[in-house]
Amino acid sequence: MKPRARDILRADRVSKLFGRIPACNSVSFSLREGEVLGIVGESGSGKSTLLRCLAGRIPPDAGTVRIASDDHLVDLWAMDEASREQFLPTTVSLIHQNPRDGLRLDISAGGNIAEPLMAAGGRHYGSLRATALEWLEKVDIESRRVDDPPEIFSGGMQQRLQIARGLATHPRLVLMDEPTGGLDVSVQAKLLDLLRRLVHELGIAVVVVTHDIGVARLLADRLMVMQHGRVIEEGLTDQVLDDPHHPYTQLLVSSVLQV
Repeated sequence: MKPRARDILRADRVSKLFGRIPACNSVSFSLREGEVLGIVGESGSGKSTLLRCLAGRIPPDAGTVRIASDDHLVDLWAMDEASREQFLPTTVSLIHQNPRDGLRLDISAGGNIAEPLMAAGGRHYGSLRATALEWLEKVDIESRRVDDPPEIFSGGMQQRLQIARGLATHPRLVLMDEPTGGLDVSVQAKLLDLLRRLVHELGIAVVVVTHDIGVARLLADRLMVMQHGRVIEEGLTDQVLDDPHHPYTQLLVSSVLQV
């Protein structure tokens, strides 16, 4: 009998205010290893604010974010700052919409992959370079580009390199903010194929924030729909998209069908 996948993330009543505006309002969910959760909604729905709370970038005003550490869940925002800074790099990875926000443009492609490995304790040059070459291959970048700066890469290559940098330390939780945004349709398709393959191979837990219903359908096992900071509908991705109940979700799905 296959063992039950364990929880990697539990968010309980997470809320965040900007002034009097509730950007994120009492959001709760859990996520298991090997599972992909999609969060969809229009700009201003609160999905990116929620992602930043989960990533340790901004503290919620209320609620808890608990993430797996060894054999138990730890409260991310109950940690002191030093403990949180030590915990996050090897446990949680954030993939930005703009890959330039997640890369060091002044060092080589291989250096970008090696840097987080060194932060996690890696010191042997040969081992670091071998791992960098391995990850370039995983994300379909030719190994001969290992010493090239990402500044000269295309947008799609930069995004694939950012993914390699983010996954090389084998984090338990990967948070993706519009990972295909701004890319050509053909490049998007290749990137989505890559992401599906890596999620399957590595068994990581993933949260994907997107306004693109097509991306959510291809990547996500479950879906949450957000509006005005609240979760208004959730369930299995195909169920939510094929039989939406909330009028807002119906509007989102119909707008895609009309394109």
